[in-house]
Amino acid sequence: MTSSEPTATASQDSAYRRSGVDTEGADRALHRMLPHVRATWDDKVALQTLNHFANVVDIGGIGIAIATDGVGSKALVAQLVGRYDTIGIDCVAMNVNDLVCVGARPVSMVDYIALECTDAAVLEALAVGLAEGARRAGISLVGGETAQLPDIIKGVRPGLGFDLAGTAIGQVALDQVLTGADIADGDVVIGLASSGIHSNGLSLARRALLDRGGFGIDQRFDELGCSLGNELLRPTEIYVGDALALIDGVAALRSLFHITGDGFLNLNRLGTGVGYVLDRLPAAPPIFGLIQTHGAVPAAEMYSVFNMGIGFCAVVGPDDAERALSILKARGRVAQVIGHMEADAEERVHLPAQRLVGQGKAFAATE
Repeated sequence: MTSSEPTATASQDSAYRRSGVDTEGADRALHRMLPHVRATWDDKVALQTLNHFANVVDIGGIGIAIATDGVGSKALVAQLVGRYDTIGIDCVAMNVNDLVCVGARPVSMVDYIALECTDAAVLEALAVGLAEGARRAGISLVGGETAQLPDIIKGVRPGLGFDLAGTAIGQVALDQVLTGADIADGDVVIGLASSGIHSNGLSLARRALLDRGGFGIDQRFDELGCSLGNELLRPTEIYVGDALALIDGVAALRSLFHITGDGFLNLNRLGTGVGYVLDRLPAAPPIFGLIQTHGAVPAAEMYSVFNMGIGFCAVVGPDDAERALSILKARGRVAQVIGHMEADAEERVHLPAQRLVGQGKAFAATE
């Protein structure tokens, strides 16, 4: 289940839908699930919403944050490349980056691996990546589950299929949960660089480059400096250390955002009653230009699907922006101010240089 609640958008024949991912259909299905989920809640559920990146449960006065996610069709890229020792990093990253957005310190994680066929070497390689991701995030791996499902799980070739997902927990004081409620007009948005495509939009990327573009997984592009497969397989950045440093060191830290599926539209999911003006975005890394060009993907859709070079954001008070940047620089993280907040009851995300405005689940071109 996704962690974001549905927002109605006009139906469109998008490139993402043609690649097999119907986000509007998923939102409609989720809308029917939500009443059943909410019916289980009591006053121990700290965040009475599914809009945030994780939720928090009160366990005897201790806040336990919970998040779950997987690697999606990046598993197919691993199969095409024939390399499995990094995708576990992605699985950890997708979970812990969500957890830390509520102010939680990630503690531990379990994984779930569904397989078409059992291959000891592949399983060991997946474990290598999971362990490296755990090391980077400062968490433990305390168990998991494997399932052999040959009638369900299929891969790019017979016997290669697998799916990888996980669930992570963290701890946060109940009076220190980051909800974004104090975000205000004039606050500053800081963007932390991504390592590339991360773990979202791979269905669209594969369709654009491998199918429509006709490139092989071993195709090399000068602007990438590596093969296409290795670029798409580049692990998701883990921002836990950076986020915790901001939590500990920035007094006016308003909120944290993991830029995953929905791109910069992740910023408007908290219902804070303000809008975002991202007027200082850096140039997107080359992989996104290749996807847009060879897949004939409109800019509005690119910014609705991909992180476009910014994998994580922090909103801070204007007087704390330099402090936040100095903390991130000291950690070796590439980061910069990318925009600011403005009063906007419609909670739109404005990208002036790209001539786009986003609301709900989609960006649209402006005149």
